[in-house]
Amino acid sequence: MNINLTLLMQAAAFAAFIWFTARFIWPPLMRAVDTRQKQIADGLAAGEQGKKELASAEKRIADMLTNAKSKAAEIVATGDKFRSETMDAAKTEAKAEADRIIAAAKAEIQQEVARAKEQLRNQVADLAVAGATKILQREVDAKAHADLLAAIRTQL
Repeated sequence: MNINLTLLMQAAAFAAFIWFTARFIWPPLMRAVDTRQKQIADGLAAGEQGKKELASAEKRIADMLTNAKSKAAEIVATGDKFRSETMDAAKTEAKAEADRIIAAAKAEIQQEVARAKEQLRNQVADLAVAGATKILQREVDAKAHADLLAAIRTQL
């Protein structure tokens, strides 16, 4: 093999090209590649962080939903209890009112019976006086015999 000046010049030109590329082209190219790799790594990390946050948010939403359902069930139970208590109180109040009305009606009936008995006594006493008057064929003075008439009324 014959090493001549052309081969040496080509080797020198290739060496200059490698030196120029290593000195001026390679560092900015490597910085661009490193920057792009860093951006890709940051994007992947952000994507993983987003997935974790999404899973955490879904878990919080499930917990909140469960909590809301339990609170709703508690509110419904409280409402049912309040309704039941209100109905029981209304029934008790209605029964008390009915008992009071019945007692008032019984008292009124007793008063009416007493009035009817008193009217009946008065009518019987008047009839007795009228009958005695007819029997005796003279008039009986009610003022004069008030004590006698009162005794007759009490006996009736």
